[in-house]
Amino acid sequence: MSANRPAAVVVLAAGEGTRMKSATPKVLHALCGRSLVGHVVAASRELDPEHLVVVVGHAREQVRAHLSEVDPEVRTAVQHEQLGTGHAVRMALDELSNSGVVLDGTVIVVCGDTPLLTGETLQRLAETHAADGNAVTVLSAEVPDATGYGRIVRDAASGAVTAIVEHKDASEAQRAVREINSGVFAFDARLLVDALGKVRTDNSQGEEYLTDVLGIVREAGHRVGAAVAVDHREILGINNRVQLAEARRLLNERLLERAMLAGVTVVDPASTSVDVSVSFEQDVTVHPGTQLLGATHVASGAEVGPHSRLTDTSVGEGAVVSFTVAEGARIGVGANVGPYAYLRPGTDLGPRSKAGAYVEMKNASVGEGTKVPHLSYVGDATIGEFTNIGAASVFVNYDGEAKHHTTVGSHCRTGSDNMFVAPVTIGDGAYTAAGSVITKDVPPGSLAVARGQQRNIEGWVARKRPGSAAAQAAAAARQESEGER
Repeated sequence: MSANRPAAVVVLAAGEGTRMKSATPKVLHALCGRSLVGHVVAASRELDPEHLVVVVGHAREQVRAHLSEVDPEVRTAVQHEQLGTGHAVRMALDELSNSGVVLDGTVIVVCGDTPLLTGETLQRLAETHAADGNAVTVLSAEVPDATGYGRIVRDAASGAVTAIVEHKDASEAQRAVREINSGVFAFDARLLVDALGKVRTDNSQGEEYLTDVLGIVREAGHRVGAAVAVDHREILGINNRVQLAEARRLLNERLLERAMLAGVTVVDPASTSVDVSVSFEQDVTVHPGTQLLGATHVASGAEVGPHSRLTDTSVGEGAVVSFTVAEGARIGVGANVGPYAYLRPGTDLGPRSKAGAYVEMKNASVGEGTKVPHLSYVGDATIGEFTNIGAASVFVNYDGEAKHHTTVGSHCRTGSDNMFVAPVTIGDGAYTAAGSVITKDVPPGSLAVARGQQRNIEGWVARKRPGSAAAQAAAAARQESEGER
């Protein structure tokens, strides 16, 4: 357990976020596979706090339901009216107090709309807070352009923070300062509780401002300090969809850089997207235009893309997946998928198997070395090893009310344009003729032929389509044939 383990982390997530122009609460908008508040909760968990409390307000039942899915151990506190950041923190502390929790140590307050904030930065904030013996430590950042931000004003001798001055109130000298307030703080728990009771609402908004706590503790003779974030982009908050897209781009770059430094080749990072939950082994190649989402894992030596989207899919060592959409699929070692394949949930491709061009699979298990090369649908099926499924085959699994299963054995050869009407079983080593509609089980080693006998009706076109282009072509061909005799 870290010596700087916080007594609590409070996440402020009560706001409506009207500038998002959305029916979805702001903190539930997603980037790279997590909601905004989900990213903040995950970073906060890295500190291993004794208590983690998220303050909810707008659409609180929806936000609570989401939190129970992403982190069931999170506690929530309700801010029924949005009466300021100080009031929100007070609601969180009241929730803990009413549960019999007596806080002693550090309380860290973070914003629920800062998805780029990392656990490492929060840990440095906690360490600085403890090392400097501060009552309050502000997470600050030095930005290229501080316009519109609250400036950090420090004592020249001690480096202590003497004030946070909003841009509109700053002097010319203060506006030249590039160190800004992030809205993230570390507090001494006991001093925070006491100071929140003294925060006033005599301001233009009639709200309780958390930043007022800094002045209260300074007047009481306690030190206020700051910890500077290494990357100022971590503190970026999200207020509209433009900022959401920018944060997504920055986080995606961070994730891809981490992957490349770990031995993954990303041919074109600008056109490649990954979620935070995606994992790679070394020597993977990701081609342009590829999206890797959810719990997707790509094993060593595999190639994915170009222009593929894999969701919750595992790709085996040395597999090649191109121009493919896959959801909840397992692609085996050395398998070959695409182009233009669609692997739906429950697809399990064995080692060195193939799902080729324009093949769709769903709830299908395909054995080692088996090939479904092109233009086929395989649904609710089990196919054995080293079997070949002919082109344009359909596993007819749905009778209008229920799905049924088809089993094809090992070392089978099925003809092109076959319909396998489930439930049906094709035995090991069996063959089926092209154009067959298979409705009965085929014993092992048998050849099944299920099609009408061909019948040619001579002269039909001349009688039924006289004068047509087809009739003229047929007549010319007949004359040419007769002339050759």
